[in-house]
Amino acid sequence: MTTTSFTDGWSYRTPLGPFAAAGDDAVAATAVRLPHDALRDAERSAGAPSKGGAAYAPAGAYTYLKDFDVPAEWAGKVVRLEIQGAFRRAMVFLNDEFAGNRADGFARFFVDLTPYLRFGASNTVRIEVRSGEDSRWYAGAGLHRPVLLHVDEAVHIVPDGVRVTTLRVEDDQAVLEVATTVTNLGMTTAQVDVRTGVTGPDGSAVEGDETPLTLAPGRTSVVRQRLYIQQPELWSVDTPALYSAHTRLGDGTPGVVTAVGIRTVTVDPKKGLRINGDEVLLRGACVHSDNGPLGSASLARAEERRIQLLKDAGFNAIRAAHNPASPSMLDACDRLGMLVIDEAFDMWTRGKTNYDYAAEFPQWWAADLESMVAKDVNHPSVIMYSIGNEIIEVGTPHGAAWARDLAEHVRALDPTRLVTNGVNAFLAVIDELASILEKDQGLNELMGDMGGGMNALSTSDAVTRRTAESSSVLDVLGLNYAEGRYSTDAELFPHRVLFGSETFPTQIGSLWPLVVDNPNVIGDFTWTGWDYLGEVGIGATAYAEDPDAVAALEREYPYLTAWSGDLDITGHRRPVSFYREIVYGLRSEPYLAVLRPERHGQTVTMQSPWAWSDSVSSWTWPGFEGAPVTVEIYADADEVALLHDGTEVARGAVGTVRPLLATLETVYRPGELTAVAYRNGTETGRTALTSATGATLLTATADRTAIRADDTDLAYIAIELRDAAGVLVTGSDRAVRVEVTGAGVLAGLGSGNPTTAERFDASIRDTFDGRALAIIRPTEAGAITVTIAAGDDQVVLEIEAGTSRHTR
Repeated sequence: MTTTSFTDGWSYRTPLGPFAAAGDDAVAATAVRLPHDALRDAERSAGAPSKGGAAYAPAGAYTYLKDFDVPAEWAGKVVRLEIQGAFRRAMVFLNDEFAGNRADGFARFFVDLTPYLRFGASNTVRIEVRSGEDSRWYAGAGLHRPVLLHVDEAVHIVPDGVRVTTLRVEDDQAVLEVATTVTNLGMTTAQVDVRTGVTGPDGSAVEGDETPLTLAPGRTSVVRQRLYIQQPELWSVDTPALYSAHTRLGDGTPGVVTAVGIRTVTVDPKKGLRINGDEVLLRGACVHSDNGPLGSASLARAEERRIQLLKDAGFNAIRAAHNPASPSMLDACDRLGMLVIDEAFDMWTRGKTNYDYAAEFPQWWAADLESMVAKDVNHPSVIMYSIGNEIIEVGTPHGAAWARDLAEHVRALDPTRLVTNGVNAFLAVIDELASILEKDQGLNELMGDMGGGMNALSTSDAVTRRTAESSSVLDVLGLNYAEGRYSTDAELFPHRVLFGSETFPTQIGSLWPLVVDNPNVIGDFTWTGWDYLGEVGIGATAYAEDPDAVAALEREYPYLTAWSGDLDITGHRRPVSFYREIVYGLRSEPYLAVLRPERHGQTVTMQSPWAWSDSVSSWTWPGFEGAPVTVEIYADADEVALLHDGTEVARGAVGTVRPLLATLETVYRPGELTAVAYRNGTETGRTALTSATGATLLTATADRTAIRADDTDLAYIAIELRDAAGVLVTGSDRAVRVEVTGAGVLAGLGSGNPTTAERFDASIRDTFDGRALAIIRPTEAGAITVTIAAGDDQVVLEIEAGTSRHTR
């Protein structure tokens, strides 16, 4: 079999249909390289139908077109498209003939082109997509994940036809089963050998087998081979050792290479989660699918960078919220050692937006679960399948029946992994909420506090009773904002295993000890690990002194992001990320953050539990000399002192506001601000911030200066304002311009700013707190010159795009 990248040579336009480019009203198509998010570059506006949920982006309908030559020798072969994600309601045509469709925008699917091909001629594939009011967050539109072309002989290994399962792991060996599905779509009986060879993490051959197979025309068979790996290197978060299984047919056709991670996963309410027998607590990040300045486009390097930065920040697990992760993201998790909960749906039969997947769920749910499992089954990083998130009907008898059907279908597809569901107690009983609050005045009073109210409601008898059946079908129950059930369920449901599937970032200091102390609780997943487009401003702070601010969970235009991530959309770690690292016990050094001095003394009108303080780790605030400032110190200590140029200016206890945090008042004066942490009077660590001095210099640093010249790679350029000593200048933002020449293009230019009308496809961007990010995509092999300018300052970087192969 031959699988080729099919991402070049596309164009797209806004009207749908085959006649949109004809006549006087013809609309020119724009050339594009996939993956691509067509909605990213559309005009945002305050009047967009989806409002802030979709980042004020409009609805969209797009047609993608590609001409390609089909050689005459392909006659008798099987030709398929693999579309890894098309948002949404994709319709696929070849030479104006309908070839296939898919409702879900994140499902990976195959389309058989064979019946509609014109051999020895040019062929045109057309893919139409539609989006709008169909997602609670920004999901983009278009062919946002890669497209591949499969060309197979009549006798071939079917797509997703190799499954490698670890049957058991012993002290000195691991036993693997390789199940290979082969089909014969020809007219004569075929006799072939199925050959599998396994190479170790170092690339050396370690095991193999060869099995004869006879296939009559129209027949499909499974060949099972049992292989024995001696002294196996096990896959884990800390040592993600990967083997490779090379499977091919003996007729000489190219085969299939499958990454193999040898590991075991067990879970129970007494010993928790164990991987290879070792206890693991899930330090989890919920992540949406967009890639910030790239929109919803999923490129392999973007996914790899995101996973690496999340792991560097202390996370060991992600929850793909609330749709299946891309294959590229799972590949990165395999390589880097990141555990994954892959999630199928955000709704079942009860919709959450006007035109969402609920209308298609009854017809498509089984096929979409099959798609997710087929994509995931060979990824050692995937340890759990989630059948839903905040599903409204889990509190009803028929909703529980749906939960059972979904869970059992997943188990039939893959009995080796755990099944979960992210349950929101509030939504499960929302139809009787008024009655519950009327009967419980204490709970009614708590509902004024979003976090406390949701948690208190979760422990009510109504929630216990109504979610009991739907929860019983799961291997592990995910609880959204319901940590009050951790100890309660240990008594009421002693066989139940739990985890916090969504939690407030502000509460991790009190939540993590609950995870550590309760063996039935295996982890915590913050909302969110990485900031995202849409659901704008749920983590932002509103002030009475700001006349344009709307004191609500959904903030006003031009808000762009949720502003609730530990890392912003460029990958920069925000203060909450370092607080979390201290809570996890991964950082011994204290951390300093300063609330923005321009907001000192102002009245906060809205700061949800998703909102961290409005703080920056900086001691450079030009124009505020002598002004009062509030300083936060995060430390595993009982007391902290604040020094300015070596002289103590404040001291206070840790933990009065929240665990491991102290808040102190001082006055801004340029110099060095030092935090010293103490426990029982003994210093345990210190950290310092230094004010920037002198001229502000433009700096630019590429994450790599040599990249692959293919459709998967990118170069990320950190643009920063610093002084001569390298200190970041946060109080003097300015516009930067980026120009790219040579063998690459500017794929996106952005910053972490949560509220801006700037465009990601523009070449000019204002820095935010001294930072911006440029993303460069290669177009061919050769040199790429990137020129960054801010006023009279200019930096020139050279990046080399090397040759690569697209065929595997």
